Parts: sequence; structure tokens; C-alpha cells
Amino acid sequence: MQRLWFTAPFQVEVRDEAPPAPAAGEALVATVCSAISPGTEMLVYRGQFPPGLAVDATLEALGGAFAYPLRYGYACVGRVAALGAEVDPAWAGRLVFAFQPHASAFTAPVAELLPVPEGVTPEDAVCLPNMETAVNFLLDGAPLLGERVAVFGQGVVGLLTTALLARLPLAALATLDRYPLRRDWSRRLGATACFDPADPETPDRLREHLDMDGEYAGADLVYELTGAPAALDQAIEAAGFSGRIVVGSWYGQKRHPVDLGGRFHRARLRLISSQVSTLTPELGARWTRRRRLNVAWRRLTEVRPGRLITHRFPLAEAAQAYARVDQAPEEVVQVIFDYRAMP
Repeated sequence: MQRLWFTAPFQVEVRDEAPPAPAAGEALVATVCSAISPGTEMLVYRGQFPPGLAVDATLEALGGAFAYPLRYGYACVGRVAALGAEVDPAWAGRLVFAFQPHASAFTAPVAELLPVPEGVTPEDAVCLPNMETAVNFLLDGAPLLGERVAVFGQGVVGLLTTALLARLPLAALATLDRYPLRRDWSRRLGATACFDPADPETPDRLREHLDMDGEYAGADLVYELTGAPAALDQAIEAAGFSGRIVVGSWYGQKRHPVDLGGRFHRARLRLISSQVSTLTPELGARWTRRRRLNVAWRRLTEVRPGRLITHRFPLAEAAQAYARVDQAPEEVVQVIFDYRAMP
């Protein structure tokens, strides 16, 4: 089998290792495809993660702290190839999703495997974490009927967030991204307008679209999903009085001064942090991780995010795959590793 290791900033290795044998209660899964996260995973690739921070305290497969060498990734789809003792034979051959690092095969407790629903393709299923993140953004932002919403950043998570927001009866859904390919997808997924933040006319056009000179000036709800701290100032500027700004980006070690000395206080703006490893406590009485996952599965069947895949690589070409995401973002929406061509 092959496993991917991050060994230093901008360095990855694919190592041949002996296939693991499933222990009692576990299954061996032969991976069909796994998805590169263009957000968090690229911080690991670039060495921009905070040293010593836990990788993910909620996922057993991602235990430990951020430090090289590191196995990472959290979106694998595969077929159960072998069963350990005490596992129901019905698991054999089943297509499953797992929050596992990139590898051509892996073992995991069957309790941590998520059966892929009938009719969901591997390419759609591998986008489950991104869809769950988008669902979490809507739970945290709580968009209301008739609100005006702006989304900064149309990477794959931003696009899925836009697709979910477009299914609501909003007054306006404006999105912003630097790259034409992503802006095109944003419009196709339901944005009422999509702007290039580098265009000098964008502030005026965004102001007009959000009716920022009207009685209820500015956006009611803004999402900052670019991964660039400098965009937070733009998000603050777009929000109206008492507006909500959901910060879904994880900046890692990236820093930028944020202007909180202007209209931020007088406009009584609210910054809301959002991270998919937990649910907002306000919903804790009725929402669980399982309920959120079930919503994400259903949304996958509607949005079909597999169509956002722009590049497929064998795991042996991992270095080229990460370089493409890092150096040619204008060409990339979603990149996956495809294991079906492996000998």
C-alpha cells in the first residue's frame, strides 16, 4: 500500500508500506478516491500551521499535534476489502466514507465508517467534509428569509456554502472571488451576483447590489471564507448595522492587521467564529454531529459537488498535485487522488 506523508514545508513523500491487518472490530478499506482540502490541508503543505496545536481532537485518525513528519487528509472513500473479528459480514464490499489521511488502503473501526448512501457517487461522497462544513456555516450564520448575504471566497467550501444559501429565499446573494473559473461556478450554483475583489469597481457594484445606501444598508450576513486575513476588513466593510460576520477561514500562522477602529463598534457588528469540529452551543439541545452529517448527505444528492472536481492525480504524483493547488489556484476548484488506476 501507499501512504502520503508531509515531511517539510512544500515537501511530500509517498511511502510504500505493508498493508495493515484489521483488528477485532475493524475493517480494511481499499481507497477509491480521496480529496485534497484546499484550505486546512494547504496550511499543512505550506508549513503555516500553529506548531503544537492538536491536529483534530475529535478524529482518532488525526491524533497528535501539528509537526513534521505528518500524515494528513480527512476525506477518503473506499470499499471494504477485509474484515477483522467480530465484524458483521454485511460490511464486506460496502462503499464507505472515512475521515482518514491519504492512503491507498487503511484500517478503521467499523463504528467510524460511514456507509455511502445508494445513488451517491464516490466523487460526490468524497466532498462530504466540505459539505458538512458548509452546513455548519449556515447553522452558525442562521440566515433569515429576505436577508442580504455576501460570501467572500469561492473555493470549494465557499461554493458549497453558496449552493446551500441559494436554496433559501434571500433578497440577495453576492459572492466575491479573484478567479473567473470560481466566479462562473458561483453564478451557476445560484449567486445573484459575483464580483472580482481586485476590480476597482467592485466596492461600488457590491454596494449597489446589497443596497448599501438604502434604509437597511449593507449585508445582514457576511461569510469570510477566503483563507486570507486581509479579506476580513472587506467583510466588515460589507456588513450593515448589527450585521453578522461568520469567519470560516482558518488562517493558521498568517497575520494581517484588522481595522476595528472605524465603524466596527458603532455599527455593532458581530464576529462569529465557525469550525466544523463542534456545533454552536445554542443548537446543542437539538442538534448532534450525526444530525448534521445526515443533512450533509442529503445536500450532496442535490448539489452533486463531484462536478466541481477539476483535477485527478494518482497518489504517486502527490507532489505535482499539491504544487498545482499551490501555484495555479486560478485553474483549481477541487483536486482528488484517484486510486482506481493503481496496479
